[in-house]
Amino acid sequence: MNSNRNTLGNKIRQWSRTLHRDLSFFFAGVIVVYALSGLVLNHRRSMDPNYIIEVHRFNVPSEPKEAFDRARVITLLEPYRETENYTRHYFPTDSTMKVFLKGGSSMELNLTSGAGVYESVRKRPIISSFHKLHFNTNRWWILFSDAFAISLIIITLTGMIMNKGKRGLRGRGGIELMVGILIPLLFLWLV
Repeated sequence: MNSNRNTLGNKIRQWSRTLHRDLSFFFAGVIVVYALSGLVLNHRRSMDPNYIIEVHRFNVPSEPKEAFDRARVITLLEPYRETENYTRHYFPTDSTMKVFLKGGSSMELNLTSGAGVYESVRKRPIISSFHKLHFNTNRWWILFSDAFAISLIIITLTGMIMNKGKRGLRGRGGIELMVGILIPLLFLWLV
């Protein structure tokens, strides 16, 4: 009877190792995407996950607003390599000019003082795409994400029963499991 139980236990552990390994390989890419996106989300106060925003201050001689036609405005954009991205400019007040550029960048100039601000807005490479996937609401992506979430549960459960003895649930694995459960519970209680 005991050998029968041991054989069943060995078969379950072998099946768990196979399932654990195969699901881990299959979902490795999405695990990295969600992990990196999650890291960026944790630090979103210091880093915009979608855009790199840079602010450049500059000064030009003060001129009346009539001096700023399209050609003059484009010369202001040259140092920032934005001449091709000019869309339009206007004067919200007699002493302020705003310039709009393709891609979301902009420029503002105080005509009285000559002080200007150029704000560069660029899509953050790779991470912005990962972030987009993290919040994707496409029906097919949601189905894939649900399968991924269920697989994470299976990966966790199979990981817990793969080992026996002092490395399994009755030993070090059980201690690590309890600590891993207590940490989020402590944060829930303390926050």
